[in-house]
Amino acid sequence: MLKPYACDPEASRGRRYLEAPAPTRSEYQRDRDRIVHSTAFRRLVYKTQVFLNHEGDLFRTRLTHSLEVAQLGRSIARSLGLNEDLVEAIALAHDLGHTPFGHAGQDALNDCLHAADPTSGGFEHNLQSLRVVDFLEERYPDFDGLNLTFETREGILKHCSQRHAESLEASEPGGVGRRFVDRAQPSLEAQLCNLADEIAYNAHDVDDGVRSGLIRIEQLEDVPLFFRFLREALAQHPGLTGRRLLFDTIRRMLSAQVYDVLDATRASLDKAQPNQVGDVRAAPVLVCFSETMARESIELKRFLRVNLYRHPQVTSTTDRAKEVVRDLFAAYRSSSEEWAKEGGATNLRKLADYIAGMTDRFAVREHERLTGRRLFD
Repeated sequence: MLKPYACDPEASRGRRYLEAPAPTRSEYQRDRDRIVHSTAFRRLVYKTQVFLNHEGDLFRTRLTHSLEVAQLGRSIARSLGLNEDLVEAIALAHDLGHTPFGHAGQDALNDCLHAADPTSGGFEHNLQSLRVVDFLEERYPDFDGLNLTFETREGILKHCSQRHAESLEASEPGGVGRRFVDRAQPSLEAQLCNLADEIAYNAHDVDDGVRSGLIRIEQLEDVPLFFRFLREALAQHPGLTGRRLLFDTIRRMLSAQVYDVLDATRASLDKAQPNQVGDVRAAPVLVCFSETMARESIELKRFLRVNLYRHPQVTSTTDRAKEVVRDLFAAYRSSSEEWAKEGGATNLRKLADYIAGMTDRFAVREHERLTGRRLFD
């Protein structure tokens, strides 16, 4: 039931290393299964989304976030006639390269690399996710990585600097870096994962923010996207309070965003009239919100940035998280021959791979072991 502009596994651009087809699974189902069984995927359960792992058992982690993105993506893909299996594979793998401690860890590691060597290229978590599935997983005797299809790898690389895109293109001509060089678009399935990611984290960060006590439902009354559905929930269920009110409001908000994406995307597809995947790549972004929903989504993100991500309690935690990453980088770089290459220079990329692969709790334990200081209880 795929639309002609959807990615067809039978027409995949293939894998970096040739493999015989699986007898019972499509190429994208095979990708999904490899991702689920990977070491990096299991580690996501102990990697921060907003709140560190030790701060509570009910907050989202990178793993639960990835599952929510996959659920939203599959639902929308089914209605649009896109390839659900490819959407799921991309969604489950899109955060495999995230460091411990979320964006705080990423920023600290990026700063460490630039300070150590301005030509290092720093750290990009999207590029690291690709690096995980292309090189760092060690599961097969004949190749490094998971040897995923081009389409899944393309979707994983959501963002990429021009410098890194040119480097990818040089090592793999016509590969996943090419679209950034040509300023073209990825598949509709990849575009859908980008938007499902945004929908998921906006909704669950509201939930986790209220659960943590750092934001209150009353504050969210100033956010049009949330308040509209809060009023709708109360109109249908007068007297509803607490967790049930929050959950019902978020549920309505999620549904409205999904329906908006379906309507807006169908309209953009009708206008662009793509007949194949190649037409999608040459068109503007086609999986989208309506103008009104896009504006309201930005307002919600702005609210969360000011009231949750920059909350003093969150920034206090992220400041300590950055210190952990910086100290680990300095300790490993100065003391261990494991990170040395010919000539004695530090192998910065290998060191970054190791730190990026850590879970929150392993990083905290390693930091205490190496420095004698305990920054988290």
